[in-house]
Amino acid sequence: QVQLVESGGGSVQAGGSLKLSCAASGYTYSTYCMSWFRQVPGKEREGVARIYRDGSTSYADSVKGRFTISKDNAKNTLYLQMNSLKPEDTAMYYCATRRSAPCISFDYWGQGTQVTVSS
Repeated sequence: QVQLVESGGGSVQAGGSLKLSCAASGYTYSTYCMSWFRQVPGKEREGVARIYRDGSTSYADSVKGRFTISKDNAKNTLYLQMNSLKPEDTAMYYCATRRSAPCISFDYWGQGTQVTVSS
């Protein structure tokens, strides 16, 4: 079992920055990929950024150039640095992990952290 706990959300004005963290505990040795998702009530969940075991990353077009995903293996922590935030980035942000390829149907999810961007 893996437990994921997100933190770092909050309220910020447009153009500001936030850094989300996702601390993993439990059996974290087998992780193929980790991802950040976000969801607004009434809308589908959206994949924001992904990082693989080898360190390669991918981003949704809506956040490219503004968000950066990273991980600290020693601390078992995933990060999402969010810069130049826009009101449309307002959502609940979740982290998730997948133990093996392919990077779909994630095995574990955190409880989420709220990000609110005001104009």
